[in-house]
Amino acid sequence: MLPEVERALLAGHDMVLLGERGQGKTRLIRSLGQLLDEWTPVIRGSELNEHPMHPLTPAARRAVAEAGDELPVGWLHRSMRYGEKLATPDTSVGDLIGDVDPIRVAQGRTLGDPETIHFGLVPRTNRGIFAVNELPDLAERIQVALLNVLEERDIQVRGYQLRLPLDLLLVASANPEDYTNRGRIITPLKDRFGAEIRTHYPVDLELELALIRQEAALVAAVPEHVLEVLARFARAVRESPSVDPRSGVSARFAIAAAETVSAAALRRAGLLNDAPDREAVARVGDAVSVTSTLRGKVEFESGEEGREIEILGHLLRTATAETFRARLAGLDLSGFTALVGEGAVIETGELVGATELLRQVGTVPGLAKALDRLGLGDAPTPGEAAAGIEFVLEGLHLTRRLAKDVTDEGRTRYGGRSPDAGRRPGGGRDLGGRPDRDDDRA
Repeated sequence: MLPEVERALLAGHDMVLLGERGQGKTRLIRSLGQLLDEWTPVIRGSELNEHPMHPLTPAARRAVAEAGDELPVGWLHRSMRYGEKLATPDTSVGDLIGDVDPIRVAQGRTLGDPETIHFGLVPRTNRGIFAVNELPDLAERIQVALLNVLEERDIQVRGYQLRLPLDLLLVASANPEDYTNRGRIITPLKDRFGAEIRTHYPVDLELELALIRQEAALVAAVPEHVLEVLARFARAVRESPSVDPRSGVSARFAIAAAETVSAAALRRAGLLNDAPDREAVARVGDAVSVTSTLRGKVEFESGEEGREIEILGHLLRTATAETFRARLAGLDLSGFTALVGEGAVIETGELVGATELLRQVGTVPGLAKALDRLGLGDAPTPGEAAAGIEFVLEGLHLTRRLAKDVTDEGRTRYGGRSPDAGRRPGGGRDLGGRPDRDDDRA
């Protein structure tokens, strides 16, 4: 997509960014302003940011003729050369292009005087960039008002013979679904855009993770393996056949999930009184709450009504298992399975503190290597160690090596071996109740 944007800018083409929700269209448009010169000269007091050497309006030409080289010149920062309008049904031609100002008429000017015009947002962004977000939502008769702006670079207001050779870049955003559901871009307007650029979601997992790290406002520490689970979860939801692909799954989904998980960790730290448990570190078990709080961000297929939370829960478990395999493949985790092999139970949950969880686990062979693989370092804090342990236990359960039970109070108990514990998804079986290396890599 970026090479297409670069070519459109170098060609001086107006462009429309076409893509599903949450693909960064508005963020990309707003970043274009950084490509402008930091400061540019303007005629001081000009409504249209007119260049001192190229005045447009009669008033500016008169001021240049009278003042000559003594004309007052101002300097406009590039942050003031960007204009934006969210297309809403109540948007009028006057908002975008302009209209007759009755106050100026009342001051004695005649209706034929161009100085009676109150200019709209588009001409006021002259020598800059103007963006129209959600262009299909703009009424078709209002879209017609943009035709001359895009092609002839002038404006028409109430029949005035006024030609303004505007110097601006017009950029619009649109969702393909909007063409048929809420409105459409009229054909003559689409024809006048020099480039139609399709946007997309992050193409690989690393970009998805980088986006979450950049955008999420986390109120507690969220370990890398938990962020990876959420990134894989968002990608799995996008690819699910139960989700409407025309609507898409916004990048805000993964960002909100990370913020929700961090809030769950902060809540746990606030409710527990022990000093060591005041450390707020998110765990993989905190991600369960996102399936209910974020289901409104996903448009499901019509046949999936009533199964939304079930579908999201299944996709979250799949993402957790994939992260477990990616992070801990080939690692000997028999110390964890042996820990509960004698009928012992390890209890965790949203209100189980790190101190209590570590006390239940005690010393486990292979724990240090597992924590290192998860990026928690050689000397993790109690909260980080608890997060790593809970992730290992959940991964062992999802790969059928530990049994799991959820109590009525919302606590999770890991213990014993499930009936399929020794069987790998491929049909192999380990010996002596210990996972072999092939089983760990599965």
